Amino acid sequence: MAVHGSSSAPDATAYRIAGLGVRSVALAGDVGSLEVCHQLIDETVAGLGSIDILINNAGIIRRAPAAEYSEQDWYDVINVNLTSIFRLSQYAGRKMLAQGSGKIVNIASLLTFQGGINVPAYAAAKGGVGQLTKALANEWASQNVQVNAIAPGYFATDNTEALQQNPQRAKAILDRIPAGRWGTPEDLGGAAVFLASAAADYISGHILLCDGGWMNR
Repeated sequence: MAVHGSSSAPDATAYRIAGLGVRSVALAGDVGSLEVCHQLIDETVAGLGSIDILINNAGIIRRAPAAEYSEQDWYDVINVNLTSIFRLSQYAGRKMLAQGSGKIVNIASLLTFQGGINVPAYAAAKGGVGQLTKALANEWASQNVQVNAIAPGYFATDNTEALQQNPQRAKAILDRIPAGRWGTPEDLGGAAVFLASAAADYISGHILLCDGGWMNR
């Protein structure tokens, strides 16, 4: 299944998958909606016959000092970054439990462990992702549904554009990363494939850091 927030990205991903001789279903929707979350899972099962892997990767960020943070920004970030993960995991999890197998991989963050600066809702949501991962793993591991998470470090994406464009912050970040560079989306591929594969059948409730060594410093 390829699920994105735009109309073009799912089609492009589906095209690449089709080139490998594999069936795909390209869907798009706002995961901030309960109805959309259910629809995405239902249409995936209808198109592919089952849902065996769920990677919860949707996320937004809103930056402002905590004393000035708006209620709307708080709600939006928590809704997309945490509540949608519970909704999708719960609904997909029911189907995985019924079939006796499944893998769920949540995308956490360094802010699952740290507080960050000017991102109180994002830090709260990502802290919640870590705890939700463990809670679901505790309940579902005995039924052959593994729930784990990946915690990316500082990656060169739209979400970190403001940091990349701030010379002082960008330098401070790079100075702490032993790998000496920002991560790229490709750096997450191996971790995701591993946690979604049979090689991770005995791994449950783990949060895998993919941070270039940031947390070692």
